[in-house]
Amino acid sequence: MEKVVIIGTGCAGLTAAIYAARSNLSPLVLTGTMPGGLLTTTSIVENYPGFPDGIDGYELMVRMQQQAEKFGARIKILQAVESVDFSKQPFSLVIDGEKVEAQTVIIATGAGHRHLGLPSEHILEKKGVTYCATCDGAWPMFRNQPLVVVGGGDSACEEATYLTRFASEVYLVHRRDSLRASKIMAERTLANPKIKPIWDTAVTEIFDPAQDKVTGVGLKNLKTGEEKVLPCAGVFIAIGHVPNTQLFQGILDMDENGYVIPKRGTETSVPGVFVAGDCSDHVYRQAITAAGLGCAAAIDAERYLAALNQ
Repeated sequence: MEKVVIIGTGCAGLTAAIYAARSNLSPLVLTGTMPGGLLTTTSIVENYPGFPDGIDGYELMVRMQQQAEKFGARIKILQAVESVDFSKQPFSLVIDGEKVEAQTVIIATGAGHRHLGLPSEHILEKKGVTYCATCDGAWPMFRNQPLVVVGGGDSACEEATYLTRFASEVYLVHRRDSLRASKIMAERTLANPKIKPIWDTAVTEIFDPAQDKVTGVGLKNLKTGEEKVLPCAGVFIAIGHVPNTQLFQGILDMDENGYVIPKRGTETSVPGVFVAGDCSDHVYRQAITAAGLGCAAAIDAERYLAALNQ
């Protein structure tokens, strides 16, 4: 029987693995179908402490995994959890057809970016299409260039405002005629002279896969049907996130958007099951905050085990 099973290997999962392994808990760590998590899709991470020149997102996650393995974490690559039973101790998980029992489980399954669903969006990802301004906005290719942010909520407003530090101008493309963001955030965004809202409009295409970079977007006004092309050097998509928590629906307490709600510290509504990272955090969604929550989850799991085995 496992003392700790960690589901997910982003910053939260691997940090939890480091701390659990250093506590001699020999955690079993399951990568799922996306080893390293979303950060592996970011070319350069410039805001993670300790790397003044930045670090490739994939390399950062490889280093974290190596560190966890150094202390005794057991990483199972591409191992997916098919089902869980948290109704009694020990907990039961079915992993690629095999049943595994565990005294504690740390859920660090992260969240995925909500996509526009355009083929060109996928082709040009990391080539001008991105989902995180604070991660990628300072890229040289974006400096002093027109940029497009897609969305109308707080995240989109934050992205647009942040990008004004680097862009010549920022076009905020939204499907409605007013922002969904909080009043203070919306007012601040619209008052920025470098941000130009484009209302009632959807992005229908991202150009140009043939040039292997973003050169503009196709826009369609949803009220008039008018279509046009807007030149730009980058597209930042901020239309929300989807937490990877479907496996735990009906088992753990979640909010209306599917984010797991911790009760005490990182413990979920089931004692002995802990949560960390973007599958429970819809506010910050940064590598460093995910790592911090991963640390906390491992410490909480260690303390739970100590009490359980007294």
